[in-house]
Amino acid sequence: MHNYISGQWTRSVATETVPVLNPATGEELDRTPLSPAAEVDQAARAAARAFPGWRRVPVGERIQYLFKLKTLLDENIEDLARTITMEAGKTLGESRAEMRRAIENVEVACGAPMMMQGYNSEDIASGIDEMMIRQPLGVTAIIAPFNFPGMIAFWFLPYSLVCGNTLIVKPSERVPLTMQKVFALLEKLKLPEGVVNLVNGGREAVDAILDHPVIRSVSFVGSSTVARHVYSRGAAAGKRVQCQGGAKNPVIIMPDADMSSASEIIADSAFGCAGQRCLASSFAVAVGDAAAPFADAIGERAASRVTGFGLDEGVQMGPVISSDSRARIEHLIDKAIRDGARPVVDGRRPDIPNYAGGYFVRPTVLQDLPIESEVAQTEIFGPVLSVHNVRDIDEAIRLVNSGAYGNQACLFTTSGASARKFRYEAEVGNVGINVGVAAPMAYFPFSGARESFFGDLHGQGRDAFEFFTQEKVVVERWPKEWTRKF
Repeated sequence: MHNYISGQWTRSVATETVPVLNPATGEELDRTPLSPAAEVDQAARAAARAFPGWRRVPVGERIQYLFKLKTLLDENIEDLARTITMEAGKTLGESRAEMRRAIENVEVACGAPMMMQGYNSEDIASGIDEMMIRQPLGVTAIIAPFNFPGMIAFWFLPYSLVCGNTLIVKPSERVPLTMQKVFALLEKLKLPEGVVNLVNGGREAVDAILDHPVIRSVSFVGSSTVARHVYSRGAAAGKRVQCQGGAKNPVIIMPDADMSSASEIIADSAFGCAGQRCLASSFAVAVGDAAAPFADAIGERAASRVTGFGLDEGVQMGPVISSDSRARIEHLIDKAIRDGARPVVDGRRPDIPNYAGGYFVRPTVLQDLPIESEVAQTEIFGPVLSVHNVRDIDEAIRLVNSGAYGNQACLFTTSGASARKFRYEAEVGNVGINVGVAAPMAYFPFSGARESFFGDLHGQGRDAFEFFTQEKVVVERWPKEWTRKF
């Protein structure tokens, strides 16, 4: 495992490493060095040296590197997807889809020549013109999570790069192998030395990024607790910061919903990627007469979902990331049952043939969990769905808006009036209507609200171009008497 600094693969001087484990088998794949702050400093200074030259490369030339990167990612998508499955545990299909979303962000970032344009006004006063131009920030940093080793860095990386910034990526120490391969592809672009840098590490590396005076912005995705730390410490150091946090995403099922379709989509949402995504539906709210048919339908979907190693044919859900995560999820299920929940489908301590060493939790459906219970408010980050019942859509919306998180909420209905009411009143950053995962396309921002997001500008789309550029306003006056006559 190596860092990539100033165009060179370098072995870290770290004395401490952590194992990278295949969560389906428990096999050790590699070890991640916990790089010290000094190596973050090396990367930051390399990026700072590269910035003056890179920002002067015309944007029309910068996008040529992204065109080449898209081709390389397309050509290597199968290898990248298998690496994601090996280190993160998701199914091969989910890993392929993750890399497709990464590639989509590269494609959108290629619109930089238009998206970076400013605006101007002539004669704001007699003979005086004013304009706004966009310029790059400088050195930027990305701190990525474990659950999407390939995609989430690409919410930020191509936009930062094409806007003329230089950058440092710190992948999760749990899943560094995918980014090793991504940087091997970046190396083939022959970017100027120091434009892109990779530093492996843990908390010391994160805090070094947050404190470093050369780094101008930080992009982060992870739990709300860590997001708050990153946001507060980075902002205190004068950086521009965007932090996507945790979630407790509710999905509302109206009595008029197509129950077969809704239950299938919600099962994919709740149990896809083993529930380890910030857009997983973990809190189902059945309205009125939808309660009984939805509980039956989702129970059947959960019980029949095939769980196993993501590279095996026919597997629909893989393991969770670690033994600690499995223990935490099972502890929360235990607590929910003690609080009064009834396990319609119980996924604790499953027997997965041939993979006794893996960190598996099967899909779990809990009913009758009190709304006020701690578990009902906690982000479980596993394949666990609690089902609750309310009288009407107004009560459902109040429930959506009462939680601490505000990442997404979804509604299943055939009523346009209900859909518009929900879209209008739900206080979340991403709203889904008859979809289980309201995952924005790359040309829209990945939104979030309340405890699910700290900052102003989000990843992806127009927000990304605004985040990675600073506005400069120029006021010009050229009196006629100053003009030389030839």
